[in-house]
Amino acid sequence: MKNIRKIAVIAVISAVIGISFPYINFAVDQTYQQLKVIVDVMELIRENYVDEIDAQKLVYGAAAGMVRELDDFSQFMEPDLYNRVKSDTEGEFGGIGIRVDMRDGWLTVVTPLPDTPAYRAQMYPGDRIIKIEGDSTRDLIIDEAIKKLRGVPGTQVRITTAREAEDKNADWATKDLTLTRELIKTENVRSTMLDNKIGYIKIVEFTGHVVENFTKALDGLKTQGVDGLIIDLRYDPGGLLSASVDISKLFIDSNKMIVYTKGRKPENYQEFRANAQAPYPELPVILLVNRFSASASEIVSGAMQDNKRAVVIGERTFGKASVQSMIPLSDRSALRLTIARYYTPGGRSIHRDEKKDTGGITPDIEVKIPAETEKKLIQQAEELFYPGKEKDAKKKENPVKDEVLGRAVELLKAREVLGNLRAAK
Repeated sequence: MKNIRKIAVIAVISAVIGISFPYINFAVDQTYQQLKVIVDVMELIRENYVDEIDAQKLVYGAAAGMVRELDDFSQFMEPDLYNRVKSDTEGEFGGIGIRVDMRDGWLTVVTPLPDTPAYRAQMYPGDRIIKIEGDSTRDLIIDEAIKKLRGVPGTQVRITTAREAEDKNADWATKDLTLTRELIKTENVRSTMLDNKIGYIKIVEFTGHVVENFTKALDGLKTQGVDGLIIDLRYDPGGLLSASVDISKLFIDSNKMIVYTKGRKPENYQEFRANAQAPYPELPVILLVNRFSASASEIVSGAMQDNKRAVVIGERTFGKASVQSMIPLSDRSALRLTIARYYTPGGRSIHRDEKKDTGGITPDIEVKIPAETEKKLIQQAEELFYPGKEKDAKKKENPVKDEVLGRAVELLKAREVLGNLRAAK
């Protein structure tokens, strides 16, 4: 009841302000009418619902409902959840070995990490985790979902997954899994030298030390005489903005634009530019992307593409490029709110707009891989970095060809067609 009165008082004060300042009277009156609907609904529930209701829960429910109308990345956090999110620590942890994101309101697998419980259970990108310990993950805050999946190594977690059928009109196939958590030691960069002095670096995620590890890998390839580079950003969910900017700076020079942010307020405009010089301003580069490449990986792709520093091959990327601000509220709850979006140097909005069918990074050369082929490529991926490690004889006898990587190698072999990869002056 106290909360309802607070809202009513705010509405009355707003009305008084409208009377005092006529030029904003219409906006205030509109706000009052909208607030009145919430007050009326809460009062009707309090007076007539079959069970007695905690008014605070109604307030939090209304707040969460409002934020849910915005996007998958804006979230309302009740005090206990906000406190847990603030106290979260990174590093080694017990988990099942997947990178996840919220997509269409569901907890979705971006990629399973090699040699982990999720990998061995053959969980694949695009799979939804619809239940954790019997509780639905629908519209669950991602920080909370990750905490539910993590735990002490050796303990078990029960999940239910859903996989989209090949026939788009068929129901998703569900599966119950009980996985034993393990100590997960993540790596963010993997590299190897391919034939014809072509270097290959896969960025798994833009987490801490990724710039240091990427630079070390590239320097190592340089000592082996690398004269063409493939950067694989497929299944990369993103991470740190600073890391995406710093990696772009290795290849882009002359203070060119890398990315900028823009929101409704002028103060949300911010530019991120390259340095005057770059360590590798003319090294031919090809980027590999797919529909699971998001966030920081899209910033690198957009910057390299618009500055004509790379050819991008694969599928149109996911389109997750928004800036969130964490705003603490008076009762120790918090609002994580999208306040701006990222734009490529050429002014393209990276964030996907489903209605307008815009956003994401569209590759220069589109190569789509069938879902079944993708799954097999994920399972045989270790062979690229550790030849001979894969013990499955059938996989060795019938390896699946990576068409996207193959196309990149072909282009780098044909140097005469890659003149556009030189830095624009």
